[in-house]
Amino acid sequence: MPDSPHPSPSPSRAPAVTVVGIGADGWAAVPDRLRDLVLHAEVVLGGARHLDLLPDVPGQRRLTWPSPLRTGLPQLLTTLDDGPVVALASGDPLVSGIGATLIEILGRDRVVTHPGVSSVALARARLGWAAESCAVVSLVGRDPALVLRELAPGRRVLVLSSDEHTPGRVAEMLTDAGYGASALHVLGDLGAPSESRVTSPAEGWSQDSPRLNVLALELVGPSLVGWTAGLPDDAFEHDGQLTKRDLRASALARLSPTPGGHLWDVGAGAGSIGIEWMRAHPTCTATAIEGHPERAARIARNASRLGVPGLQVVTGRAPADLDGLRTPDAVFVGGGATAPGVLGACLAALAPAGRLVVHGVTLETERLLAQAYAEHGGELTRIAVETASPVGSFTGWTPARTVTQWAWTRG
Repeated sequence: MPDSPHPSPSPSRAPAVTVVGIGADGWAAVPDRLRDLVLHAEVVLGGARHLDLLPDVPGQRRLTWPSPLRTGLPQLLTTLDDGPVVALASGDPLVSGIGATLIEILGRDRVVTHPGVSSVALARARLGWAAESCAVVSLVGRDPALVLRELAPGRRVLVLSSDEHTPGRVAEMLTDAGYGASALHVLGDLGAPSESRVTSPAEGWSQDSPRLNVLALELVGPSLVGWTAGLPDDAFEHDGQLTKRDLRASALARLSPTPGGHLWDVGAGAGSIGIEWMRAHPTCTATAIEGHPERAARIARNASRLGVPGLQVVTGRAPADLDGLRTPDAVFVGGGATAPGVLGACLAALAPAGRLVVHGVTLETERLLAQAYAEHGGELTRIAVETASPVGSFTGWTPARTVTQWAWTRG
């Protein structure tokens, strides 16, 4: 799992840290002033590969990163003295690097960063790609399915690989998604004397890759799904428990996804609301709460296939299983609103300025929502959708169940 987007409390005994970026060209290419910082530090932190680059310094303490990093690093930092501490990183430490994690733990004022040239900048330079012409996706310690969110014909994507296996895994996913004609450029050891480049279509990929590589994609394939709310219903695997396209678009317009926002999808069914929320922006997160184990498993499959494998799925029921979940910026209740305590728990959990949207198709739910509207205000809407379908040799309108929608924003 990726590191949490929310900082942990700063360890009170941890010293400040200076982070020095080292390129693939190694220690000799590090500027003299930064080499002095490293060589005069009492403690140097880094991966084994980086630490092995350094000349011997008598008495200097050198420590490799703990595993798992995010849980072990705060404790490691508290064991260090107040003397100079340097951390070594690859390229730019704030491009999917250790710099961001240290800032989360220690705070901005206790981390000084000296970046090298990032692998992203080097990859763009080798390919002649302008920064604004391509997306960047990090798969370092992350699920490769994140790439699937970016699928669109003609799109360029730079992928920060986790290891030498990443290109093959991405090539397989692209082929399965109908993007086998896409060009894959594997840029290995960027900036080093051993720098390499291999280009091949995704379909039939059989190339070996160096462990340190950046993967550049030039996507060729069909236009599958967009990023606007309201994906086609057949984009989701479901058993009928699905918030249909037009109702989903209406709900998401009121839930209003914003960067970094967190959603609860209560009674998630196929997970469509949470999935579309997360597709709105790479930093959006969501928790789907679903009581049926088969549906919960189906939600995870839908999320992975649509490029948001980080969707958290909780197999449980509201309100009992809402305790301990991250505070939501928005809540969608697609089923089970009449269960005792559900609506009250969702209202109470919302962050300031949080949004709540509840759908109901029964008279009992409609009465509940009418009462909530009378007590709290907001927006109460009835939505009726009809679709054209054959009637014998003619065409007529087939109505779906009318849905009552209550939308409310915390003041």
